Amino acid sequence: MELTHEDQLRLNVLLANPVDAIRIDEQNLTVYALSGEGEARVKLNPNCRAEQYLRRVRELISGQVLGSPGGYPVFLKRWTRMGQTRDVNLAQLLKLGEPEAVVAVAGAGGLTDELARRAWWVEPTSDNARCMLHCAAVLEGGMGQVLAQHLVEHLPFESDPLIMVETVRLVLQPDLIDEAARLKIWQKGKHKRAYLIGFLAATPNDLPEPLPARADYALHAPGLGRLRAAGNHYAAILMQALDSPGQSFVSVAETVLRKPSNQDDVVVLLNIIEGYFRAVALGTAPSQELDAIIEEAEAACQTPPDPALAALLRAVPALKAEVLALLILARSGDAVVTPILAKSTAIGSVMRKQLEPVTGRLLRQLAILRGGEPA
Repeated sequence: MELTHEDQLRLNVLLANPVDAIRIDEQNLTVYALSGEGEARVKLNPNCRAEQYLRRVRELISGQVLGSPGGYPVFLKRWTRMGQTRDVNLAQLLKLGEPEAVVAVAGAGGLTDELARRAWWVEPTSDNARCMLHCAAVLEGGMGQVLAQHLVEHLPFESDPLIMVETVRLVLQPDLIDEAARLKIWQKGKHKRAYLIGFLAATPNDLPEPLPARADYALHAPGLGRLRAAGNHYAAILMQALDSPGQSFVSVAETVLRKPSNQDDVVVLLNIIEGYFRAVALGTAPSQELDAIIEEAEAACQTPPDPALAALLRAVPALKAEVLALLILARSGDAVVTPILAKSTAIGSVMRKQLEPVTGRLLRQLAILRGGEPA
């Protein structure tokens, strides 16, 4: 079945002119083309089922653009979500009217701000926006703010916890949203904990409503500062934890860990906490045994495995409990809850009760860093 003579003629004329991108409105059976002169469109007049006719339209477009009359190449579909489109002419893919081709461009290493503008015109979806906000060229160009604004507007409609965390993390990158929007998301985080996790992931040392440094920070700062200046990474992390940024991070992490909503929140949060203190981790291999992690940390405080830790413990003996807390938290990623979560699909209060043997001890470590005891 061929296209109608009228449609074939008009599409050929459309493609004969310089075109930056093509979008196909399947519902209204219209082909749109973007060029430097604006938009042009061709209203289709199908002579068969719409789905079949649109396939013929895409074959015509693909034949003209890529010399491949079979439509969007199958091998590109396989590559699309694997980030393997670097060697493909990305600009040409945006002329196919294929949503999957736009996904390929959005995730490509060679994405530019101009290509992002064209891709957004073709397929303005939140998934594509998130994908393009991983690209430095987009963040530095004009499209970064456009994409971030879209994600902020649509954030209330997201329901997947991981997507909420990732969306908040992406829009909080520098110079994408203004302070009012940032604070609005923060306030909503009091009811949607995934938003707070997004803040912890994006700006762990620059959270809204920062807490003051711990009361004894000024007492220990000179000694810790000298060690930090000498390259002692244990002192640097401890000093950060006692100062305002660290106290703010620990407080928010504690708030979320006390009442996580679902398993995804727990997994992502524990990995963020572990990453925040990772510089003092005694090992790199993940451990599912919190008891073993605690025992290892206690042994290290008794017999320090390296001179830097020994120097810190000598300099601030009153902070031995805090040093121990750092060593424990630096190894307590999602692996410590894997044995529990692997056997349960529970969420909410049931999940929190199941996790309490682990989260309760981690909350104690966070409380120690705040200078108090858990409630």
